[in-house]
Order: sequence, then C-alpha cells, then structure tokens
Amino acid sequence: MYLQGKICYRLAMNIILFEQLEQTNHLPADDSRSRHIRKILHLGIGDCFSCGIVNGPAGTATISCMDDGIDFTFEPEDEHSSVLYPVMLLVSQVRPICMKRILREAVSLGVSTIMINGADLSEKSYAKASFYLDGTYKSVLLDGAMQAAKTGVSKVVFADSLDVAVHQLPSCGNLIMLDNVIGAAPLSQWKNKEDHQPVVLAIGPERGYSERERQLLLQKGFQPKTLGSRVLRTETACSAGIAVLLGRLGYL
Repeated sequence: MYLQGKICYRLAMNIILFEQLEQTNHLPADDSRSRHIRKILHLGIGDCFSCGIVNGPAGTATISCMDDGIDFTFEPEDEHSSVLYPVMLLVSQVRPICMKRILREAVSLGVSTIMINGADLSEKSYAKASFYLDGTYKSVLLDGAMQAAKTGVSKVVFADSLDVAVHQLPSCGNLIMLDNVIGAAPLSQWKNKEDHQPVVLAIGPERGYSERERQLLLQKGFQPKTLGSRVLRTETACSAGIAVLLGRLGYL
C-alpha cells in the first residue's frame, strides 16, 4: 500500500498514525513521518515502531526496506486503542494559537467530542481563521493522539453561538459549566449522579461568559462549578477541568 500526503504535526510522536494501513505499506521519503522515523527514531531495516490507524487498531510496524522511502509491514495488536472517554468539551472560541493548545491537550486526555462555539464576548473573526479553514486543526488533533500513544481522535463540531451549541447537545443529566463568577462548589467535589451517561463540560472564552450566556446554561440544566478562586486562561481551565472531571469519573 502506497501512503501519500504530508501531515504537518510536530516531531514528538509516541505512536505514528495513518488514515489506513495494509499488511505491507510504503511511506514516501518526503513524508514527515518518514523523516521522523529516519532522523528522530534513527531506525533501520528490521527495526520496529509503534503505529496505528486513526480511530482504529494500534500495532507494530517492521521496516523491510529503506531504499526509496520506507517499506514496512503492519501487525495490529490493540483493538481498543481508539477508545475515548464519554466526555464532551464545550469550549468557546479563543485565539487560534490558544485553541491549538486546547485541542491537542483535550485529545491527549481522551475526550470523545469537542464542540467549539462562538460566544458573546469572543472575537468573531476567530471562527474564520486559516487554522480552521485550511484544516490545520486536524493535524493538531492527530498530534494530541500521538502524544497519548493512542489512535482515538476526538470528534470536532462547530456551532456559531452558544445558543446553537446547547440545542445540539446530547440529552443527558451530566451538564457542567466552569465559571468563577457564579458562587459554585469546586469541581473536585462533583459527584456523578447519572452513571453511564456522557458528561458535557462547558468552558467560556478568554473574557468569560456573558450574563446572558450564564443564564442560558443554567436554564439548560448546567451545574456551575469552579476550579478555585484564581482566574485561569481558557486553555489552562480546559486541561485542568478535564483532568479533574476524569478523576471524579474514575478514569484517572
């Protein structure tokens, strides 16, 4: 199988991902994954590396030839590598450079879905950034999965506003909003009352939710929670919030 297409991810891969794999495969010499195998991993004929299919099995690749690109065989071993946690991150638009960090870390932590919504206090131009339009964000998602040494990649959904987003949410009782304006109990004390149901964690933009949006979430049934009295950057709140929530769910 001939694997084409350049993917612009950073060279810090704990697993190398492909859209599809056969028993035998060829990776072109100019592919960034090929360069990573040669220059970073320093592998040669007969050596092995971890690889997998996006949202599919993970396994071991064995290099058979390096004359023109890299030829390798693939042996699937872990059919459960793509499993993600039943958590949706509902995050408002922030600067693309910040969203890049949010997406990478959210995938690394294993959330199943990321819904990115416009917000009253977000810059409207963020949604039209080349980061989204040219598909760069997809490479960041792969980067997060490879960092976690897993094949599961979170699904990303876009909504023009928080109003649109809340109407697209799954019908479940586990709805949480992080907000340090409303008097709320710490997220670390949250108790899951809806077993086997997905959890939605809502986090606002850099300037926070507007009062209108807070009321919208409360009316929808979101429980306000906090990560403490400190004002956190959105990307920090996302990583910390997801980690604390996964801990309360018993996954960490």
